[in-house]
Amino acid sequence: MTEFSTVVMIDCQVAGVSGDMILGALLDLGADVNKVTSAIKSLENADYGYKNVVVDIKQVMRKEFRATKVDVTSEGKSRKDGKQLIEIVEKTAENLNLSAKAKQYASNVIHTLVDAEAKLHGHHLADAHLHEVGLVDTAAEIIGSAVAMEDLGFFNAKIVATPVSVGGGLFQFSHGTVSSPSPAALSIFQSKNFPIKGGPVKSELATPTGAAIIVNLADEVSRFYPEMAPVKVGYGAGGKEFSEIPNVLRITIGKPLENCLMKDQIAVLETNVDDVSGEIVGHTVDRLLAEGAKDVSIIPMYTKKNRPGQIIKVIADQKDTQHLSNVLINETGTLGVRVYLCERHIVTRELYSVDLLIDDVKETVKVKVSKNSNGETIRIKPEYDDLKRLAEKTNKPLRELSELAISKAKEIFSQKP
Repeated sequence: MTEFSTVVMIDCQVAGVSGDMILGALLDLGADVNKVTSAIKSLENADYGYKNVVVDIKQVMRKEFRATKVDVTSEGKSRKDGKQLIEIVEKTAENLNLSAKAKQYASNVIHTLVDAEAKLHGHHLADAHLHEVGLVDTAAEIIGSAVAMEDLGFFNAKIVATPVSVGGGLFQFSHGTVSSPSPAALSIFQSKNFPIKGGPVKSELATPTGAAIIVNLADEVSRFYPEMAPVKVGYGAGGKEFSEIPNVLRITIGKPLENCLMKDQIAVLETNVDDVSGEIVGHTVDRLLAEGAKDVSIIPMYTKKNRPGQIIKVIADQKDTQHLSNVLINETGTLGVRVYLCERHIVTRELYSVDLLIDDVKETVKVKVSKNSNGETIRIKPEYDDLKRLAEKTNKPLRELSELAISKAKEIFSQKP
């Protein structure tokens, strides 16, 4: 994991997400208006077919909240197929001399968007007819947000997003009447396993462009704000007015609280078993680890009627909770799985390689180095399998080889500037 000096929280849990709302919030945070406008205006290119590109940035009120609204329009042949839109976005990002991270972001977003449309309608990428997302505002929102985020330093920040509210009810677009979320937006969220929730209004709240941006932007998804000191808050306005909610997306920039330990969000899964064999328990552990569990523990216990049993305890990413619960149920036959969503304090872990020469036997041993956020080394631990292989070749005690590998690793670190 990487330690960041800035945390960005994108709050999509009230009014959902769209490309213009994200761009509006970025400008509200102080992104250079001239840079963003100039970048969007560069889409006014004869090869692209966009003429007289107009960027309208204004302050509006949404349920007593002031927010920044962005509208981009153009004349000429504006609808594009998938291949054309990808070329426009990627060429524009290249011509603007954006950083490698900004260019990769723009490319990822447009590919996510086009791939979803192509898959949804059963077309090849080049033949994907994008309808609404083929208009100039799609390219403008992707390019504009890339420029704005680079200007704000977001590509070197940790970005957290809430689950996205997608609205509900029916709405009409080029394919007729559909339910919210739109098929394209739903396909994008599905492709990245990104959490969503219905409501809180009967309307479309998540656009395909907004969905493509958020799934490629968020490093982490959380219902709650991370620990940070808020520094600046920006509000981006959506195009509709709702009586129930302010139609705004909020982005907060903050500084992480000083702490020598980092944090992440995990899930702890538990189940009690007292009627399965040791072989089944062992196999279940192997299956859970193979299916993505971070760690699995077996805890002896007594159940009702003084029967001996085990608690199978699993540590996992929150996104894997449902899948690993199914693995536990299918493998053990248990009738239920307890799930605890929690926060844990962690240190960074990095893997290095050291070369050991013993009695003319040369072997590379991997060592895991744990550090806190201040860069201080907490522990150096050689990989067991590498030490075992070397011990078998040299007939040396494993303990002696472990100490030698640690000493060698410390010597290498001391020579680094």
